Amino acid sequence: MNDSTATAVTQTSTAIRAERGSVRFRRIKNSIFLSGLSVFAQLYLFQPVLPLLCKEFGVTPAQSSWAVSASTMGMAVGLFIFSFKADTVPRKHLMGFAMLGSAVLTLVSVFIYNFHLLIAVNFLKGAILSGVTAVALAYLSEEVASASLGLAISLYLSGNAIGGMAGRIVVMLIAGWADWRWAAGCIGTSSLILGLFFIKRLPASKHFVALPVNVGQKWQQMGSFFRQRVMVLVYFAASLLMGAFVSIYNYTGFRLESPPFSLPHYVIAGIFLMYTVGVLGTMVAGRLSDRIPPARLIRVFIPVMGAGLLPMLIPELISTAGGLGVFTFSFFATHTLASRLISQEAKEGKSTATSLYWLFYYAGSSFIGTATGVVLTSWGWDLFIVALLVLVLGGGGLVFSAGRKPAT
Repeated sequence: MNDSTATAVTQTSTAIRAERGSVRFRRIKNSIFLSGLSVFAQLYLFQPVLPLLCKEFGVTPAQSSWAVSASTMGMAVGLFIFSFKADTVPRKHLMGFAMLGSAVLTLVSVFIYNFHLLIAVNFLKGAILSGVTAVALAYLSEEVASASLGLAISLYLSGNAIGGMAGRIVVMLIAGWADWRWAAGCIGTSSLILGLFFIKRLPASKHFVALPVNVGQKWQQMGSFFRQRVMVLVYFAASLLMGAFVSIYNYTGFRLESPPFSLPHYVIAGIFLMYTVGVLGTMVAGRLSDRIPPARLIRVFIPVMGAGLLPMLIPELISTAGGLGVFTFSFFATHTLASRLISQEAKEGKSTATSLYWLFYYAGSSFIGTATGVVLTSWGWDLFIVALLVLVLGGGGLVFSAGRKPAT
């Protein structure tokens, strides 16, 4: 370590971290909450309007799902790239650029009349959005006092959930009354305003020290994780389970707007209120995992997740809504536990292990979320649900296998 680096580390180590009740903490928590709001409102912008994209561009439901899958694949690729580069760029600069750049691309999408170009823009938007996701938690852990860190992180994650839910509901309501382009314009403008507010209000880092990237070490860490049986099984399980989750929200709107339901858009928008049940699932799993090993808990929630799909085979609104609620609650709980498992298993290089988890998570969202649309289009709703059940059972099988010691 040279003298300048030593001085920087000394300065950052002695700086006071933000405590609950301070002006700095209040600015951090408010700004970071709004960043989560913006990211997930934009990431899943097109999910509630896939039927409208089918009509405007003359594509199938499976093809329309690429409007969502491209964004999540961009997020996966971006997170992978930022796992190498994120520690070289100041946190606030990276997050501010990501929020403004993605908002501009969301506004650009309003004026696109070619479906393939829309997909390309969504991919780029997802990659840029990953700049926030890649470093937000690192920023909080560096700048907030440990006694207040839990509150700050919970507010950020709440922003993610509320942004994903509210964004979908707002988009569907505006699109139903006007057009999806008006909805995209509303989200893009709101995100641009949030980005400008974020840059103005978020305090600059006091504890960040830019570090050179050791690419060789990163690749070695990744290779070591792929040699750990439990890590690999959980990665693939996350991919299957996230694929099933995104699929149900991609295509339930198609189901509810068709007979025997034939629901209006403002009623269908209500399905995204199920995300509040998901937030509850996260809280329950987090509390329980402080007392019960996550590896045991996750084996309970995955079968419940599969059970939630079965009532959705019944062509009744109450059974569909109830099944979706159980499925959503269990998925969020499972995701929380899987994330904790990865953190526990990674003795070193936790950020790299987490980046790989997110890569598999969003890759499953992208490819499976589109592939299941082909099942729906070709064979109908019942076999679509069966396909999702197979995915959940497959993910459960991988998790159960991860808990067993390999034969010697």
